[in-house]
Amino acid sequence: MTDHVLVTEQAAYPTHPVAPVQQVLAAIHDPVRFEIVRRLYNAGTPLQCGALYDGINKSTATHHFKILREAGITERLVLDGLTYQKLRREEVDAAIPGLLDSVIRTANRQVGAN
Repeated sequence: MTDHVLVTEQAAYPTHPVAPVQQVLAAIHDPVRFEIVRRLYNAGTPLQCGALYDGINKSTATHHFKILREAGITERLVLDGLTYQKLRREEVDAAIPGLLDSVIRTANRQVGAN
């Protein structure tokens, strides 16, 4: 069995500090980005990029990942040459306590009600 090591692409994609609340809210206001964050939150682990969106092309998804990364909400990771997105849940919660828990739990209840 081989051990996998997550390698952060710090040089190409530095980890941004969590942005002010207005920028974070603007980043998750978009329905596609909100769904990306919801899927990452629910998974509780980094996910491959392709598992995070439906119905958009790769270049559009890349744009959405960039917005989330620049707001400090997500981080790009590489594992065995595959690209993953990681929700920076602890960092966002430290900067804006309760935001992700509140909005994602509410969204999950609404999705479950449909």
